[in-house]
Amino acid sequence: MSEPVIESMAEVRGHLADVIDRARREDTPTIITRRGKQEAVVIDIQEYERLRRIAEDAEDAWLNGLADEAESEGTEGSVSLEEMAALLRDRQG
Repeated sequence: MSEPVIESMAEVRGHLADVIDRARREDTPTIITRRGKQEAVVIDIQEYERLRRIAEDAEDAWLNGLADEAESEGTEGSVSLEEMAALLRDRQG
């Protein structure tokens, strides 16, 4: 992946198709700023899906680790892996 290009929202509005093409063809992300603050990033869909899989795998590994730890400590007051995942999603949502 190439170094990201940083552009303001106003700049991106004028050539969004080019920004998307650059992400897809050149594997170059564009960080979009608004009033000088980084707000969003445009990346290729395949890169997004790859990053999402990595995040999901990391979350699964973390939850499995928590479940293993809880199992080794006994079952009193514990919750299932599915219940833990639901609790964490509620906190994030």
